[in-house]
Amino acid sequence: MPQSLQTNYPMPVPQRNPSQFSMQTPGVVDGKPGQGPLGAQSKQLLQGPMEKLTWTFPSLLEEPLQPEIPFELQNPLSPNSVGAQCGENSVYVEVMEDFFGTGQLLMASGFALGGCGPTGQDNNARVLLFESELHGCGSMLTVTEDALVYTFSLVYTPQEFSNGVPIVRSSGAVVNIECHYPRMHNVSSNVLVPTWLPYAATKVAEERLVFSLKLMTDEWQFERPSNRYFLGDIVNIEASVKTYNHVPLRVYVDRCVATVSPDVNSTPRYSFIENNGCLVDAKFTGSSSRYLPRTQIDKLQFQLEAFRFQQANSGLVYITCIVKVVPVATPTNSEQKACSFSSNGFVAPWVSVDESDEVCGCCDSTCSSSSASDQILGDLRWEQASVGPLNVKDFGFGR
Repeated sequence: MPQSLQTNYPMPVPQRNPSQFSMQTPGVVDGKPGQGPLGAQSKQLLQGPMEKLTWTFPSLLEEPLQPEIPFELQNPLSPNSVGAQCGENSVYVEVMEDFFGTGQLLMASGFALGGCGPTGQDNNARVLLFESELHGCGSMLTVTEDALVYTFSLVYTPQEFSNGVPIVRSSGAVVNIECHYPRMHNVSSNVLVPTWLPYAATKVAEERLVFSLKLMTDEWQFERPSNRYFLGDIVNIEASVKTYNHVPLRVYVDRCVATVSPDVNSTPRYSFIENNGCLVDAKFTGSSSRYLPRTQIDKLQFQLEAFRFQQANSGLVYITCIVKVVPVATPTNSEQKACSFSSNGFVAPWVSVDESDEVCGCCDSTCSSSSASDQILGDLRWEQASVGPLNVKDFGFGR
């Protein structure tokens, strides 16, 4: 058996010198690193003091200051999201699911009419339907000297999110709905035979139409808060109709006149829409007045270049129009149209907003065999609407 061979090598003993700094580095022999007998690197003595470190932590970058920007807080507009129709012995209520007008649809379970839930829902129009007898759903009756008033409360209660999310994005609201019915008094001993129609029945006959004529901002998103204009400015006017029974209707402006006072029959007066919807201002004055392409059937937008009356120093202009509607199924014709004069139209100088220019051919003559008043009074779908006064100033005056 071979015997193990043991060899004892002397271990190097480090020298200690208080004036020298030692550190573990490879040994150097003849300018080259060397190793000890056991392959361990030898110690090298560092002579003299070490250099002071000059490295520091980098400083944090400062965020640039945001410059001042123009900002104006917009107050929310009151939405027109509830409609009511009073019948002889019941009330019919429609509530838009976009109740606050923010684009957020609310859950039907959050709405109640005096404790009664919705009786129906129109998924296409996103509308909730309520119907109740006048004495039902927590109504309150108030008797005045001239009327019976039934009051209902439409209550919205915010619904909690699922999964226990502790936030809400809407607030509670209460909308009071009143139905007024006239009281008739008989002070005679003779039998009174009524010849009047209830207010609610009249509204039903008129299909609950609400006409409006508004001055609009340049973006056509909001009603213009100021009536002040300068000569050469463009006046944006929007005619519209709201209906609460979802019957599709198309709106037209039959005629418009401008006056210096609210009296439509006063003088001087200027007729700039006539002949059943022909906007003649551009033809008479060479202005840029025109209808805009129709984007919604229940709205009609047109632009009128601002003007003043020659004899009036006030610069006030009142605009009064006859706004009417017809069912969408009614084809565009010479009496139901909206036509603008185009100075570039070599073949057809009149252009229709409903892409049926042929109905505008009568704008240079007569478009109706009967008077416009007779026609619109016959179908009972019209209303006289006004806007103003517009306060029109001369160029640069008061700027």
